[in-house]
Amino acid sequence: MLLVLNALIMFLLLVVLFQMQKKHVSFSKRVFAGLGLGVLLGIFLQVAYGSESNLVADTTEWYSLIGSGYIRLLMMIVIPLVMVSIIKAITNLEKTSQLGKMSGWIIGILVGTAMIAAVIGVGTSLAFDLNADQIEAGQSEQERGMYLEERLGDVENMSTPERILQFIPTNPFQDMTGDRATSTIAVVIFSAFIGVAVLGLRRRKPEQAEMFTKIIDSVYGVVMRIVTLILRLTPYGILGLMANTVAKTDVAGIVELSKFVLASYVALLIMFGIHLLFISFGGLNPLTYVKKVIPVLGFAFTSRSSAGTIPLNIQTQKNNLGVPDGVADMSASFGATIGQNGCAGIYPAMLAVMIAPTVGVNPLDPTFLIMLILIVGISSFGVAGVGGGATFAALIVLSAMDLPVFLAGLLISIEPLIDMGRTALNVNGAMTSGTLTSRVLGNFNKERFNDPSANQIDMSDV
Repeated sequence: MLLVLNALIMFLLLVVLFQMQKKHVSFSKRVFAGLGLGVLLGIFLQVAYGSESNLVADTTEWYSLIGSGYIRLLMMIVIPLVMVSIIKAITNLEKTSQLGKMSGWIIGILVGTAMIAAVIGVGTSLAFDLNADQIEAGQSEQERGMYLEERLGDVENMSTPERILQFIPTNPFQDMTGDRATSTIAVVIFSAFIGVAVLGLRRRKPEQAEMFTKIIDSVYGVVMRIVTLILRLTPYGILGLMANTVAKTDVAGIVELSKFVLASYVALLIMFGIHLLFISFGGLNPLTYVKKVIPVLGFAFTSRSSAGTIPLNIQTQKNNLGVPDGVADMSASFGATIGQNGCAGIYPAMLAVMIAPTVGVNPLDPTFLIMLILIVGISSFGVAGVGGGATFAALIVLSAMDLPVFLAGLLISIEPLIDMGRTALNVNGAMTSGTLTSRVLGNFNKERFNDPSANQIDMSDV
């Protein structure tokens, strides 16, 4: 009976969001309405039944049809979107040299900001005097630590060049299924080869190139229509995701580790501020930037999926920020797996500084700090080779620094809460790299950026 009641409450909230859509309330407002309603519903479930109750587990399983179902729809369209977008963008280039310059700037900004994020992580850990010895290990933390030690073998047996080699596709059709951790980048590389081949074919057999380009344009139109249909569901998906996250949050664990949670979010906010400084140095108004990207960051925060945010990321860069197609497609795709400022920058650096004193290493030693920042930069480029986001980034960095990975399992109870902020920062890093790259290349549409009506992700009229 109570399960039916909980389902009815969710249904009524979905009706509220639907009515807002019928009244043409802006997309941004509906996204944050879904976020707020999800938080309230999650708090209700927590207070009424407790996060560990069987009823909450059953309820959130049904709510997952909305939240996780939406994520699955986004993941469904990621590979087709990336593939046709990259091919279309490259075929619109005049010279292949433009492709190398574009990808070089994007990757350079992503990896560079990841190293800056590591410095921020180190500074925040020292400022808050974080130490792994201060955290008590319960059964779940010990199990998590043992799991990390088991997975460490996968990481230690693969060198950085081997991880980078994982980017190169051997079977592009396998990568189109998303079978590997590096599937997205592999599809980008395969699509880039197709685009470059079309440019070469255009000089030799223009008729064939023109026919292929028309086919790609048609497929692109269909894919973008699918993206629009899926993005309409964003407020509903966020409602389901947020309700589940809040309902299952371990409040006691958060209170116990509140110092680390606070330090983590301080570091994330500082790095976000640095992104805005870069935007400002690029001659753009950071407040205008924030207004245009806030719905994407809200979804990234709720979904905890950089890959799932790719469609919304691309749309926002192109339609709201004035970033050209090719740069938007590549920065969103690369940013989902390379140079993630939150997962591969701040998080492993904070863990390293926390764990170092437990084995007699001085975290203030300049040699230790320089090595840590360099390893973060290298691993942020190759972390996609082993998959798993922040966990595997931490495994790579800690193992390279000869630090015990077992202690990283102490933070399992607050992992979801921190991961929300990390994902939002990762996605913002990708959009920042796209915006700055297009400014450097001189193909940024500043008029669109400054136009308050340039917000085609607002689908209240659809």
